[in-house]
Amino acid sequence: MRILSTTNFVLYLVLFYFQSFYSYSQNSKTASNIDEKIDVLLNEKRKYNPAIIANDRYKIQIFSGESEKAKKIVQTFKQEYKDIDVTIVFNTPNYKVWVGNFRSRIEAERNLIMIRKKYKTTLLIKPNKY
Repeated sequence: MRILSTTNFVLYLVLFYFQSFYSYSQNSKTASNIDEKIDVLLNEKRKYNPAIIANDRYKIQIFSGESEKAKKIVQTFKQEYKDIDVTIVFNTPNYKVWVGNFRSRIEAERNLIMIRKKYKTTLLIKPNKY
C-alpha cells in the first residue's frame, strides 16, 4: 500500500476543503404545484371527520345489517329526530347505524329509552371501547 507524502496530503486536503464550498445539496427555493382542489378536499374531510370520530363519547346503535336497509333507516331517523346526529359505519360484513354523540352515559341512556320505543334492537355503545 502506498502512503501519500505530506505535500500531496495537504494538497488533497485543501482541494477537498474548497470543493466543499461549491457543492450544493438542495436549493432552498422549491416550487409547489399543489392543485387548489386538494385544499378544498382537505377542508371537507376536516368537517366530516368530527362526525365519525368516537373520542370518549357514547352512541346508540339502532341497526346492523345490509347497506340499503341502513340507508332507509338513516332517512327515517333523520325525519323523526332532527336534533340527533346519525352516521353509518361499516364493520365487516355489516353496516351499522349509530346515532347521537353523547358526552355522558346518563345522557345516552335517556335518549336510549326514547329511541327504543321506535327501534327495538338498540344498543348503547362506546365506539373506542367497542
